[in-house]
Amino acid sequence: MTDSPTATGPHPSDGSADDEPTRLRRAVTGPLLFLFILGDVLGAGVYALVGVLADEAGGVLWLPLVVALAMALLTAASYAELVTKYPRAGGSAVFAQRAFGRPWLSFLVGFSMLAAGVTSAAGLSLAFAGDYLGTFLDVPAVPAALVFLALVAALNARGIRESLRANVVMTAVELSGLTLVVVLGALALGRGDGDPGRIGQLPDGVSLGAATLGGALIAFYSFVGFETSANLAEEVRDVRRVYPRALFGALLTAGVVYVLVGLVAPAVVDPSDLTASSGPLLEVVEVAGGVPLEVFSLVALVAVANGALLTMIMASRLSFGMAEEGLLPAALGRVLPGRRTPVVAIVTTTVVAMALTTTGSLEDLASTVVLLLLLVFLSTNVAVLVLRRDPVEHAHFRAWTAVPVLAIGSCLGLLTQQEARHWLLAGALLLVGAVLYLVARRTRR
Repeated sequence: MTDSPTATGPHPSDGSADDEPTRLRRAVTGPLLFLFILGDVLGAGVYALVGVLADEAGGVLWLPLVVALAMALLTAASYAELVTKYPRAGGSAVFAQRAFGRPWLSFLVGFSMLAAGVTSAAGLSLAFAGDYLGTFLDVPAVPAALVFLALVAALNARGIRESLRANVVMTAVELSGLTLVVVLGALALGRGDGDPGRIGQLPDGVSLGAATLGGALIAFYSFVGFETSANLAEEVRDVRRVYPRALFGALLTAGVVYVLVGLVAPAVVDPSDLTASSGPLLEVVEVAGGVPLEVFSLVALVAVANGALLTMIMASRLSFGMAEEGLLPAALGRVLPGRRTPVVAIVTTTVVAMALTTTGSLEDLASTVVLLLLLVFLSTNVAVLVLRRDPVEHAHFRAWTAVPVLAIGSCLGLLTQQEARHWLLAGALLLVGAVLYLVARRTRR
């Protein structure tokens, strides 16, 4: 998606991006970044939301996944251009500041991203404490979710290198788990179990268009996570060359796996049964047989835990970046000596995620995440076009001009499908952010 064949290569006289000053440690290689994005995308959606998708689209749940992948790739192109052009922590907030020059708008974009991150972590903690954990322990969901978030914070504070090494292992586990679902489902269909005809069945009274659009709104949550990688820009080695490859490679890998799961799951298990479970893929494994339910439940728990870990890494780094830019209180920019991790930001974002865990269902939290991220993506896609007037000396990825235009249209289309209660929850979070912004401005003065 480049306008010129040299767009992704480093400029020969420009030096390495590693030469740019940063207080963070450059410890993220290309493979680690690929696994970071892949782990965040895979862990954030399909393990938990196949049942919700089945409720919206019936057996055609694979089609919204295809549509959501296409929408995600459009916006990913904008991130690839801006991250390689301006490789700084802060992501979308930094892009908005450069494009529009309005601190309040930069704050709104950055805080929307931050709010989406902690809301997503809250939703994933509830998914962790559902039927998958119930295979091992009979414990109340909310207390279990709170303990889970505390453990995630402890690993996050230990260090980016340690966190990403854990991600390598967990991503391998969750990818293996989804592959296992596809293989077991195919074997079950091969021996005559299930009904392949269900992959074309719609819910009663729902048209194909309505099922696709409504399902895409939920399916989009399964692909979010790629945007969190923008906040690691200062910790990635050779970011201008590595970032686009890792970003598109991870999204396409996740998309192929998702569509295969979306085809197998309703063919093996009736969509109504998928809808009734908070561990829908466990239903597929149970029908297919051949693998103990405890083994797959453990795989699913690892997958969800990985999504939460990577989301909280993003949230803490974004808080740090916004504090460095003066958009949040300066205390959030404090770094743990020795570990060089943003400890105050880690603690703060974890506490907020814990509070959200007690307030909503997985579906409501997921939809609110999508709403907030659509606002962020809208800003980023517009920023790409505005910043074409700001050339830089080094070469960078450049998307075809039509791509961000199409991405803007897709974001606006999905925003029109959001329900009032999700706008209210998002508005409440942004109101809290507005208070923090005023505090930051007063303190800086």
